[in-house]
Amino acid sequence: MARVIPNYSLYGDQALPGWQLTFDFEWIPQRSRPYNWDIRPHTHDAFLQILCLRNGSAEVLLEQGRVQAQAPCVLLIPAQTVHGFRFSTDVDGPVVTAAQRLLESMATVVMPELLQTIRTPAVISLAGMERELESLMPLFLALERESRGQAIGRVAAGVSLLTALLVQIARLRHIEQSAPMSANSRKAAKIEKFRALVDEHFRQHLPMQAYASQLGITPGQLTRLCREVLGMSSLDVINARLIHEAQRDLVYTRNSIKQLGHTLGFADEAYFGRFFRKHTGLAPREFRARALEAMLSPDAAGMQKFTPPTL
Repeated sequence: MARVIPNYSLYGDQALPGWQLTFDFEWIPQRSRPYNWDIRPHTHDAFLQILCLRNGSAEVLLEQGRVQAQAPCVLLIPAQTVHGFRFSTDVDGPVVTAAQRLLESMATVVMPELLQTIRTPAVISLAGMERELESLMPLFLALERESRGQAIGRVAAGVSLLTALLVQIARLRHIEQSAPMSANSRKAAKIEKFRALVDEHFRQHLPMQAYASQLGITPGQLTRLCREVLGMSSLDVINARLIHEAQRDLVYTRNSIKQLGHTLGFADEAYFGRFFRKHTGLAPREFRARALEAMLSPDAAGMQKFTPPTL
């Protein structure tokens, strides 16, 4: 039986759709202490996380590979990466959770090479690099202030600070290589390449053979690899990408259902509707109506009212 990897927005919370959360700031002990410092393997559907260990240590699970992380260090966990932590009880440092697609859009405009940093898991030691650590902490603290406040331009400021933080991490990668992973990192590398191919071609509805050929494996091997690492089939990965894009377009564009289905590569509106309902339990129009109603609700908790089913 395939393993089921929990999918959270923040560890211990039910996952939110990728179009809701922009960024969240916490200190590592806030969420880790209640779980006895042991964060079990899970994923975040649409969010990346950046952690900075100032004190303590952690055993880090990244896509089946285990890494020992010792403070000071920086950890970057992209969306849909299976990860878990076993922290020491003296651990301390900030952790930021942010919508990855928004940051990728920003990177595409201001620094395309930053996309590789955003999409690649990393554990970067800062031992002997006090100046680099000092350059990171003001950005984390500024993000904390933005996350706590309600000032105008909060999202714009947060995205700008996050972009600056990712630029610093990209620079660190040129200074020091990430800590080595286990031999199973080869599997993780193939999964990351598969995801990159899906991001590039999901609208074209390519046959699985096309993806497998570019990875140098058979379709059966690709599905087995996805089930082993992600707990889902290769087809599930592609379908999840389509559904995520469809949900975002339904919420953030005024395109008709027919237009939206066409941009996602579906032959007709009815076929797209059946596909969407199969994977979310709702018709596209019903999803759009509920999502917009939740977003426009005067209730302060309105955004929490509607969480559509996920794959």
